[in-house]
Amino acid sequence: MEQPGNDEVIVVGSGVVGLTTAVVLAEAGRRVRVWTREPAERTTSAVAGALWWPYRIEPKARARAWALTSLTVYEELAARPAETGVRVVEGVMGETRLDELGDWAARVPGLRTATAQEYPGTALWARLPLIDMPVHLRLLQDRLLGAGGTIEEREVTDLSEVPAAIVVNCTGLGARSLVPDPAVRPVRGQLVIVENPGVRDWLVSTDPAAGTTTYVFPQPDRLVLGGTTDEDDWSREPDPDVAAAIVERCAALRPEVAGARVLDHRVGLRPVREAVRLEREVLPDGRVLVHNYGHGGAGVTVAWGCAREAAGLVSAAASR
Repeated sequence: MEQPGNDEVIVVGSGVVGLTTAVVLAEAGRRVRVWTREPAERTTSAVAGALWWPYRIEPKARARAWALTSLTVYEELAARPAETGVRVVEGVMGETRLDELGDWAARVPGLRTATAQEYPGTALWARLPLIDMPVHLRLLQDRLLGAGGTIEEREVTDLSEVPAAIVVNCTGLGARSLVPDPAVRPVRGQLVIVENPGVRDWLVSTDPAAGTTTYVFPQPDRLVLGGTTDEDDWSREPDPDVAAAIVERCAALRPEVAGARVLDHRVGLRPVREAVRLEREVLPDGRVLVHNYGHGGAGVTVAWGCAREAAGLVSAAASR
């Protein structure tokens, strides 16, 4: 086993949370290595719908603070969409009311009740960051490498064996076996990627009776249709019947979707936990393990806020 480096940090995991955390650490001057079982383009983050919105994430107060920190970063990145993958796009969040939201909603520019013409029911209109994840993950990797960090494909079977004085655990669903933490479980999401027939705004619609959430997210070169929330389902194989149902639901909201040519089918497993685990643990040998996992479907929404808090835990550990 390699000897731990006293002045370096190893981040385990290369999804959006892991890479963002690594970028924040490296750009603060730390020597950072990312260890990952699979490249970023094969992580769950790569197939995320990636609309900024505090979505089913606990603890609420901390999550909203993380989300607002991330919102500020995404708004800055949206000035260079081709490079960063971030655009601020208008759309409608169905089955949602302003009085259901907390004080954080006042920070969202232009957030208001949708008109009847915009949505046939209770809804909000907003301009929110919508992230093209393959492009954004490449940006994060480039920033990390530019700050002197490295990315290595390495299988980790025991976090205590990672040779660094400080290890940051951003393994998402992998934390279930690595920590081990049985509280982490998968919530499967299936998407259909189609040619964009001219849709420019995003739409999210929830049917509580059917237990479905339907969404249409326009990206520059495609349209992302979703989705599913299949709890404790580990299958990564797209289901043709589910795909057909997704297209049908989306077409009911956006008729032009009905004839769009299907380009791809994607599945991601959201790493859901009753609450995000973002805390420091001291290992028996005195080394420090910083946990940053359990973000469910809101990893993109809170990534920068969580990364900065994790970096603060690293700094506190390094200064002991």
